[in-house]
Amino acid sequence: MASHGLEKGQSVQQLIAQSRNKKGKKIIEKSMPILLIITALISVFTTIGIVFTLIFETFEFFQRVSITDYIFGTEWMPFSGNEPTYGILPLVLGTLKVSVIAALVAVPLGIAAAIYLSEYASDKARRIIKPILEVLAGVPTIVYGFFALTFITPILQQLIPSLKIFNALSPGIVVGIMILPMVASLSEDAMSSVPNSIREGALALGATKLEVSLKVVLPAALSGIISSVVLAVSRAIGETMIVSLAGGATPRFDFNVTDSIQTMTAYIVQVSSGDAGYGTTIYYSIYAVGFTLFIFTLLMNLLAQYISKRFREEY
Repeated sequence: MASHGLEKGQSVQQLIAQSRNKKGKKIIEKSMPILLIITALISVFTTIGIVFTLIFETFEFFQRVSITDYIFGTEWMPFSGNEPTYGILPLVLGTLKVSVIAALVAVPLGIAAAIYLSEYASDKARRIIKPILEVLAGVPTIVYGFFALTFITPILQQLIPSLKIFNALSPGIVVGIMILPMVASLSEDAMSSVPNSIREGALALGATKLEVSLKVVLPAALSGIISSVVLAVSRAIGETMIVSLAGGATPRFDFNVTDSIQTMTAYIVQVSSGDAGYGTTIYYSIYAVGFTLFIFTLLMNLLAQYISKRFREEY
């Protein structure tokens, strides 16, 4: 007959080990929520700390420079010895030039790649092509910068003789190549989530494969595709090394893409490399530019979330 509290064939040692295992599991179960909330709070407090640092240092900058001159000024010459000017518009325009060119490269190519992977490629081809495409996202941006400067720019100069060695066109194209995997991968995921019954219904009505892809699947996955484009463009706006190496350091308030430019991130790199002393107006200007860049990327991310919710299709 088995002892009281023991199952048939179970020894006392086994019962003790089982009890210890249960206690250990209970401790882990109770401690994991605490550990997870601590890690979540670290992320939240880190973000709050970054934002407050930007706000405080930006406020110090606006104690010295008029906010109106900063927002509406068309000249950015902080290193001018006589009368430095801090009009942010040339840096904003330089950033937008690169971002628009990048979007013109990445969006059509990325969506075309997504359509092929989702609608035309076999499972074997998809398993091979998609990881190779996503490898582009892992290439260091400084490598992209030298690629733009030493490879893309000389090719473009053969086509456009007036193109300067530092310009907006070359880094814009390479930034587009860099964000292409983001557009392609996220768009392909959105298209793959469209139910096959919708495709089969369109095919049954006599639509061709191309018509199903462009007129049925693409509109059905529109929210995910637009969100991927917005997130990719926000990534392009914050790109640093490519535009620093291949774009130059000449802030210009014009729409010429063949001349040297300077973006907001490139200016931050220039000043952070030791061109300005601590506590000077130029030093505090990098926080003002960084805060402006933060506002841009925040608005882009909020736009992506809004589009995703506004145009989301429920199946």
